[in-house]
Amino acid sequence: ELGHKKTELERWLAKITLAQTFYGHFYIEHNRGHHVRVATPEDPASSRFGESFWTFLPRSVWGSLTSSWGLEKTRMQRLGKSTWSIHNDVLNAWLMSVVLFGALIAIFGPVVIPFLIIQAEQGFSLLETVNYLEHYGMMRQKTSSGRYERCAPAPSRNSDHIGPTSSCITCSATPTTTEI
Repeated sequence: ELGHKKTELERWLAKITLAQTFYGHFYIEHNRGHHVRVATPEDPASSRFGESFWTFLPRSVWGSLTSSWGLEKTRMQRLGKSTWSIHNDVLNAWLMSVVLFGALIAIFGPVVIPFLIIQAEQGFSLLETVNYLEHYGMMRQKTSSGRYERCAPAPSRNSDHIGPTSSCITCSATPTTTEI
């Protein structure tokens, strides 16, 4: 949730939080990709009606990775910087993970590597499980103008309309169906 905040410190803390899962690109894709494309065929993090979690997971992981890279590449070009710059949020998020994992391996030795891999996989799978549950089967329709209809809280799995059930599943995460 820190990634939704406005201050630079809170966004930086969001990247640090994701560093332990080696899933720092989620910060970029979730805020700049998913929030714009939620419940559309273009959103890799919106599960389709009838789609199993095991079909959704690789599509969402790969789709969010490629989307975040594309978003950062565009941002770097707009800023006149190299895509391979440390200012690229995907690269600096991955660098945070490399430093964290490297420090833990230096302190505890190579025996810690399987634990790092397992906890990272479990961590990012949990993020994707929340995406799967919150967006399962939701699809916004295109309007006559060719744009997608606005998001509304009523059909959202994490809206105030279904209250305690949603809060329990998502640990009270804020709704992603704010107006776009």
